[in-house]
Amino acid sequence: MAKHKGPFNDPRVRHDAFFTKARAAGFAARSVYKLDEIDRRARLLRAGDRVLDLGCCPGSWLQYAAGVVGPHGRVVGIDRNPLPRGVAGARALVGDIFTTPDAELLGELKAFDVVLSDMAPDTTGVRSVDQARSAALFEEALTRAERLLAPGGAFVGKLFQGPDFEAIRKRMAARFSDVKIIKPESSRAQSFEIFLVGKGFA
Repeated sequence: MAKHKGPFNDPRVRHDAFFTKARAAGFAARSVYKLDEIDRRARLLRAGDRVLDLGCCPGSWLQYAAGVVGPHGRVVGIDRNPLPRGVAGARALVGDIFTTPDAELLGELKAFDVVLSDMAPDTTGVRSVDQARSAALFEEALTRAERLLAPGGAFVGKLFQGPDFEAIRKRMAARFSDVKIIKPESSRAQSFEIFLVGKGFA
């Protein structure tokens, strides 16, 4: 498996205003502004929260979450690739979400208040294939959330829009009292990604 280069060293990454802003602020990637907008619109993260970030590399969502939850919160991330650099206030694991035991993610915790997933599949360029792979990742992240969230908790997951969307939205609506669909301003114009946000887990 190729080592993750990090977005600021990867020539495939297109620079834009969000890229420049993230770099100046010391964030690992421009994707931090997706979470920032979701958090502002959904009132997601609070001081003291226990947060799990699935697919956490290169670390910008970990950085954001650790900054919000503060020293009394807990932030845990997992990714197939190691972080380019450590994130203060976060515990980052290297592993596969399909096989890593729940107990390894929880550590000393009993549950999480928020589960985040910005995971995307290795894309093929074939939209139907990429959508199906994205749906599989989303559903695995949601399954983890259903097992690991405390009552009243929240889940955020990225999904490529496609034929699986309505079934997934209904599954979320059955477990969360409030479900929102958010397309952040910082998502690239050509991207067909959306984020589903569920609050009030039961």
